[in-house]
Amino acid sequence: MIKEHNIRPWQRHELTYCSNVHPAETVESLNTVIAFFMSGVRQARNLQTMGAGLWLSDQVSTELAINSAKIDELVSLLERNKIKLFTLNGFPFGNFHAESVKEQVYTPDWSQFQRYNYTKRLAEILAFCLPDEMTEGTISTLPLGFRYTWTQEQHEVALEALCRLAGFLADLYQTSGRSIRVCLEMEPDCVLETTEEMIHFFQHQLPVKASALGICEKNIRNHLGVCFDVCHQAVMFEEVDVSMARLLAAGIAIGKIQISSSLELKFPEQESGLQVLHKFAEPKYLHQVRTKKNNKLTGSVDLALAFETEDFPKTHPWRVHFHVPIQATTLERQELNTTQSSILKALDFLKANPGCHPHLEVETYTWQVLPVFLRPQNDSALIKGLTEELNWLEKQMSSRGLLL
Repeated sequence: MIKEHNIRPWQRHELTYCSNVHPAETVESLNTVIAFFMSGVRQARNLQTMGAGLWLSDQVSTELAINSAKIDELVSLLERNKIKLFTLNGFPFGNFHAESVKEQVYTPDWSQFQRYNYTKRLAEILAFCLPDEMTEGTISTLPLGFRYTWTQEQHEVALEALCRLAGFLADLYQTSGRSIRVCLEMEPDCVLETTEEMIHFFQHQLPVKASALGICEKNIRNHLGVCFDVCHQAVMFEEVDVSMARLLAAGIAIGKIQISSSLELKFPEQESGLQVLHKFAEPKYLHQVRTKKNNKLTGSVDLALAFETEDFPKTHPWRVHFHVPIQATTLERQELNTTQSSILKALDFLKANPGCHPHLEVETYTWQVLPVFLRPQNDSALIKGLTEELNWLEKQMSSRGLLL
């Protein structure tokens, strides 16, 4: 099947999960993530080696950047635990496991120098750790900032920062021989939340700013791209295969796909489903809500606010930005559905487009805030849940001839 469709297959060890599910605000806690959790998942999957999708907080990246010995120790730790680092999550800056994160996850945004410097540090660390056989490392980042507080002045600053970052990454490639691509990740209620907005950003706004700064547009094409989070675009009621096709047709690289699934309440007018959904209105993360009627989206910035809004529409299905285990199609006595079908469409797209070969990273960072009936009760149960997600993904990819 692989030969017939000219598909470049992934290997089992290239599939990974994002470590932002684990608290890791220090190098020591990051070491625990690698040696205990990631190594535990690797062993549960019976793999000799396994790829890593690490989240490095600002504090960790700073500790590593100012102490080369600590980077050497990180490389040694990865090697001992047979973990290959090729992608980083550079979206959360820090305190991602605070009691309440909400919209603070978008700060600092791309109009603030802290975000630029943080991402540069991540790129240097990843270039140092990237395995020799990998042609490119990827870093996912936020889509500029929170759209409700965004200004045109901030937008211009962010454009300049990303253009200069592309130039920095081009220089990094020349000096290190390691190609790093920073990938903007669309998200509901961010400045770039739709495929249309992302295409306009890459085709028009970035080139104009790059030209004004005297930065080669080739650097943007080679070192910037998109991290396609399946959950996010499903919440926006986008057909993910159509969205990805549009991005590729626009010449925009999809460097990474975050394999993730959102909640769907098909019949919000029924009280039983609403009662189950209430269990997901937790205080740590934002859980944006969208509903679509007559091709028009209505939304709420958070699930709790949707419940508090008396006239929030209940005539059409709700989709909620709450990452749930990807192998689930329904939850809690089938009262809730998931958007797992969007993941399957994304895999079908990869089968039909063999030239598109992004990093694949399962991102269910919400295991510890799931309702009690879904939440793992200990570390072993968490490793088991993460392993089951990857096993499900492997099965789906194998059935499509995508996995070697």
